[in-house]
Amino acid sequence: MMKSLLVAAASVAVLAIAPAAGAADIEGPVRELVDSQVRGWISDPVVVDAVMAPNAKNAGLTQAVIEALDQQWRAETSASAKPLIDETLANQLSGYLKNVKNGSQGLYTEIFVMDNKGLNVGQSDVTSDYWQGDEEKWQNTYGAGPDALLIGEVEQDESTQRFQTQVSLPVVDPADGQVIGAVTIGVDVESLTQ
Repeated sequence: MMKSLLVAAASVAVLAIAPAAGAADIEGPVRELVDSQVRGWISDPVVVDAVMAPNAKNAGLTQAVIEALDQQWRAETSASAKPLIDETLANQLSGYLKNVKNGSQGLYTEIFVMDNKGLNVGQSDVTSDYWQGDEEKWQNTYGAGPDALLIGEVEQDESTQRFQTQVSLPVVDPADGQVIGAVTIGVDVESLTQ
């Protein structure tokens, strides 16, 4: 009984502290994670080549086509047939990102990579939409230069009941230092700060 009370009290204490934590409180550990791990695996040829291919292929896409693709993706998230989602999840980059996520031992909760238009190129898990180009995670990284870093607010994930943040940064072509896309990583803050 006493052990149960202590465990419950410790859980309440963690929950009372974690919501107060914000991006500024985890900036140091996030920057260390990005510098020690993330920049390495996002410069892998699997990632770089996967981003460069749609950059070339989709150069002429209009905004109307981009929005139609996004609508298709959103509809597919609740449909039985998911051709666009299935194609994305089956590509080599998505397999690579799933392996990175699984190898993180719970530190990464999701990973998705976007091209120069903000369209998903690969992902570890299905996202709610296909086009991220209208969101801060792409706008404040892709267009902000190779050293950009966006750390989101710490929020409790409804499904896991754990606290996490989204960390976004540009994908850079190591050959010439040019920004070619962006990546967003869900980071379990509790794992990061242990």
